[in-house]
Amino acid sequence: MTAEWSIQELAKVAHTTSRTLRHYGELGLLPPSRIGSNGYRYYDQESLVRLQRILLLRELGLGLPAIAEVLAGQKDAATALRAHLELLKQEQDRIARQIASVRTTLRKTEAGEQLVADEVFDGFDHAQYKDEVIERWGKEAWDNSNRWWNSKSEAERKAHLQTHTDIAADYGRAHAAGLPVDADEVQAIVQRHYDWLSSTPTNGPVGAQYFNGLADMYVADPRFAKNYDVHGEGTAEYVRDAMHVYSAARL
Repeated sequence: MTAEWSIQELAKVAHTTSRTLRHYGELGLLPPSRIGSNGYRYYDQESLVRLQRILLLRELGLGLPAIAEVLAGQKDAATALRAHLELLKQEQDRIARQIASVRTTLRKTEAGEQLVADEVFDGFDHAQYKDEVIERWGKEAWDNSNRWWNSKSEAERKAHLQTHTDIAADYGRAHAAGLPVDADEVQAIVQRHYDWLSSTPTNGPVGAQYFNGLADMYVADPRFAKNYDVHGEGTAEYVRDAMHVYSAARL
């Protein structure tokens, strides 16, 4: 008998959600291999390979329309896996360049040597998210964001990113301490988070819909979740819940 997985089983092993898998199915990216008489969706081995491709391409920053085009052009599983492997090698190379870049920056900083911008940012590509930003929020949002980012000096970019790193770490400490998400201390962190988001171009004030949408994405998208869960498992969900409390009370 051919191995197959229910939508709940597949979501669990792939570290995603049934809702996400259903969304992929609605878009034609991941149709179930069969639907049982009870209406449940089931997925076979070919579905696993296809989902592996989808999740990889999402991690590499491709939007869903672009992923659909890639999948449509690769019907053969072996061909898809070879392409998958090549993308992983490219990502491995990019990460290796980032590691080398950070090591060089650390060494020169400790030695008091002059930094070279090209060395500092080797392997860091702000434009990798272009397609996804356009898909989610439109080309104007991308143009505004890109123009804003490119107008920043090296020091301003580092300071902006460091602010969020500090906020994420404070969320993690609050979560580890068992503070409720509606505690004043936690809501003060959310206020800093809100202010940080408001300092970026968002085509208007940061409203409840935008803020809640980001909160949900921090949990649903592994790329965002890991930025918080690195400070303790479950921190991303904690951040989401804290943001929802803030939104309900203030936005």
